[in-house]
Amino acid sequence: MNLFSLLQRRAEAGRPVRVGMIGAGKFGSMFLGQVPTIPGLVVTAIADLDVSRAKIACRAVGWDEARIAATAFLEDGAALCARDDVEVVVEATGSPAAGVRHALAAFAAGKHIVMVNVEADVLAGPLLARKAASAGVVYSMAYGDQPALTAEMVDWARATGFRVACAGKGTKYLPEYHRVTPDDVWSHYGLTPEQAKAAGMNSQMFNSFLDGTKSAIEMAAIANACDLRPPSDGLLFPPCGVDDLAHVLRPASAGGALENNGTVEVVSSLERDGRPVFRDLRWGVYVVLEAPNDYAAACFAQYGLKTDASGRYAAQYKPYHLIGMELSISILSAALRGEPTGQSRVFAGDAVATAKRALKRGETLDGEGGYTVYGKLSPAQRSLREDALPIGLAHHVTLVRDVPDGAVVRWADVAIDEGAQHVAIRREMERAFSNEKVAAE
Repeated sequence: MNLFSLLQRRAEAGRPVRVGMIGAGKFGSMFLGQVPTIPGLVVTAIADLDVSRAKIACRAVGWDEARIAATAFLEDGAALCARDDVEVVVEATGSPAAGVRHALAAFAAGKHIVMVNVEADVLAGPLLARKAASAGVVYSMAYGDQPALTAEMVDWARATGFRVACAGKGTKYLPEYHRVTPDDVWSHYGLTPEQAKAAGMNSQMFNSFLDGTKSAIEMAAIANACDLRPPSDGLLFPPCGVDDLAHVLRPASAGGALENNGTVEVVSSLERDGRPVFRDLRWGVYVVLEAPNDYAAACFAQYGLKTDASGRYAAQYKPYHLIGMELSISILSAALRGEPTGQSRVFAGDAVATAKRALKRGETLDGEGGYTVYGKLSPAQRSLREDALPIGLAHHVTLVRDVPDGAVVRWADVAIDEGAQHVAIRREMERAFSNEKVAAE
């Protein structure tokens, strides 16, 4: 890697990489905390619906008053995209509608964008990537988040000549988590509601990690970036530690749990009875490789890789991810190399709204991590065929039909404004990719 040396040249020339950040939540704050120690990178503007909160976040991560005074704070993310002192836009709002709006504004202004907002990326990322290319700018996943880190490992595996059997991440999962709501989420994190409130933790956001929604979204993003297949009927979440990745995450034809080679999957850090998995990968990412020949399989053994019984499948993994603290890698890659750190290229996977309980006509859906639906991973072609409503559009829309417990919500089940920008972009993407090949392997 030579990003730092490239950055040093920019710093020495008095031309720092100038960043505008939209959304000063946890991810954004972790990045902001690193900015003072990255010479040659400067945040020139921050947009947040609550400007005072954004300034508080800057102080909390150690910014001095001089740095805060030199930064423009505004409420309008689209206005930030248009600023002359912004070279790379970071979209970290978590809102699919806002993410689409800001991406289009960045392209119109000729700015690169790092899409921390995986919810927006899964809603319309493949189309947004095409629009970025047409505008001559970079559209990138966010390094430090699990999709970009996994995409990097897949790229490494393929560039070294290995076939990818499976790729994904770890998480804490039990089947009953799909029904958890913001009212009972904190018990699963070992916190009281009072402790969570004191820490400023958002119950619905944290529940989206627990109820399977975030896993579905992130695996859809990886499938779309890496041309991998989602399982046919949702993630399996097999309990699996790092020593058993190659044994469990190989195709059923070879004795494993997968339907096919070349898929995405999430492994659980809990056995189904709640016991902890030995050497779990709760915070990490992985790729399972298949040796292309007998010689490569022999090298696996010679160099100590954990393999399956056949010796043909082996795993590489990264045990942790540092989230926003690693974000500058994406920013610098876009600004200095003109390259994304992962990018949605095909429409292979989708995250679809699925009822947590029996839902009645007239109820309003409340999106990721809420009381009504969770996100389930689906192959994109199945999602299109079944007219499934993307989880990214299950926000503040009213049901016009009853939906049974556990059923996928369909477009026809809700009253939705087809003229809304993010809805129209999603429909455009569906038309653009509906007949394209997905999943090369």
